Amino acid sequence: MKRYISLFFIALASVSHGADLKLLMDQANKAYAAQEFAQAQELYEQILGTGHESAQLYFNLGNAFYKQGDNLRAILNFERAKRLAPRNGDIDFNLKIANQFVVDNIEQLPRPFFSRWWNTLSGFSSADGWARWSVLFFLVFLLLLGTYFFSSRLNFRKMAFYSALFSALLTVLTFSLANRQNSMVKDRSSALILCPRVTVKSAPSTTGTDLFMIHEGLKVKITDQLDKWREIELTDGNKGWVKDSCLVRI
Repeated sequence: MKRYISLFFIALASVSHGADLKLLMDQANKAYAAQEFAQAQELYEQILGTGHESAQLYFNLGNAFYKQGDNLRAILNFERAKRLAPRNGDIDFNLKIANQFVVDNIEQLPRPFFSRWWNTLSGFSSADGWARWSVLFFLVFLLLLGTYFFSSRLNFRKMAFYSALFSALLTVLTFSLANRQNSMVKDRSSALILCPRVTVKSAPSTTGTDLFMIHEGLKVKITDQLDKWREIELTDGNKGWVKDSCLVRI
């Protein structure tokens, strides 16, 4: 009996928590609509402080920062929204607008066709979406496999066999895409430059050779770390070391 009472109170607390989050979101959206962007920002950050995150929440927070003229934090939150919803057109558009204020314009190295194709394909759905497709194709595979083993008609068995093979391939493909999307969501190697100007060093030391200079808002990839230094890689392939204090992870 005590167990059921505990489960009841856990469920009740969960419902109450969800209602509180919805109330905060409604208040934040109303503040944004009333052009009270600082208040909206505080409310969106309060929701994030509860551990809840979503592409829409980061997108709204990015808009609140942008309206206050804080382009750096606008870009940061648009990038975090894009990590959760990579094919959202509104996020892409706002991120493009905010990135116009970034000084550096680094050209991206061309990637192999298969890599570009795989990234594009994986972005057509979320990790959960691809996982649902994977489960569906697996169930179809089991159904066709049962037809192959238990059908007495040769034509049915042949058709079921080849269809089962195709379903198995689709199961593996969609599972791989789900895993790819899940890895992208959890990947925290991307970062933005925080400092107005950063001199990239050849070694993790202030005495290292100056390689090149970059500016705030530039998106980079963290490839290594040593004490308070991080090795970064630009989209054009250039690498170097900067202080951790000048980076914020996406």
